[in-house]
Amino acid sequence: MFELISNYSVIILLFFIIAILYSSVGFGGGSSYLAILALTGIIFTQIRATALLCNIVVVSGNVFLFYKQKKLDWQKMIPLVVLSVPFAFFGGYLKISQNFFFILLGCTLLFAALTMWVSKKIEKIHEENIKQSIIKNSGLGGIIGFISGVVGIGGGIFLAPLLHLTNWDTPKKIAATASFFILVNSIAGLLGQYSNPNFKIDWNLTSLLLLTVFIGGQIGSRMSNKLFTAIQLKKATAILIAFVSLRILYKYLF
Repeated sequence: MFELISNYSVIILLFFIIAILYSSVGFGGGSSYLAILALTGIIFTQIRATALLCNIVVVSGNVFLFYKQKKLDWQKMIPLVVLSVPFAFFGGYLKISQNFFFILLGCTLLFAALTMWVSKKIEKIHEENIKQSIIKNSGLGGIIGFISGVVGIGGGIFLAPLLHLTNWDTPKKIAATASFFILVNSIAGLLGQYSNPNFKIDWNLTSLLLLTVFIGGQIGSRMSNKLFTAIQLKKATAILIAFVSLRILYKYLF
């Protein structure tokens, strides 16, 4: 175990920091875990599975806290996940090339970051004035779920900017919805990967990383309610997404 920690000390530290930062804005950090693991030489199939497992550990704590705070609106969330879960499973089951995977991930995240950054206005929203289309939300969830399953992340990083842009609800409730969306789609995507004959994972390293992100996630999820305003939540999220997307595109396009 000591040798394992020594060999992967930098990765462990980065995972810890990422878990704190992403959980503080309602995300799991799967995209950043993927970017870091891609530099390690670990086989591609294991990278996706490890990132999803770390996602699940981090956002589980977020979902629990948001549930206690009564920020989860089940009536509005169910349409978003009813199609996303089976599509995330199918996306996780598909076999794709490593280069295609990272280029798709980088482009999508960059679009999400730009969308969130230009949407500067956060309005005070009253629940009775919010009208939602069940068909539209279900379709949106299905598309994001499929893309998320393919690239190996939970999908909240795609969903949150769109919900902010359309004033879907208050920033805190959007963060809560993104956390739940990430959790169920990460589980579905992981099950899809597990069903694929090429599924492989190193449980020694993965277990160590899961413990690391659990601790970081617990710290970050508690910071969000004390240190971040609604505007800061959006800005911090956009910066994190942009950094990851540019790093990935630079590596795999140039």
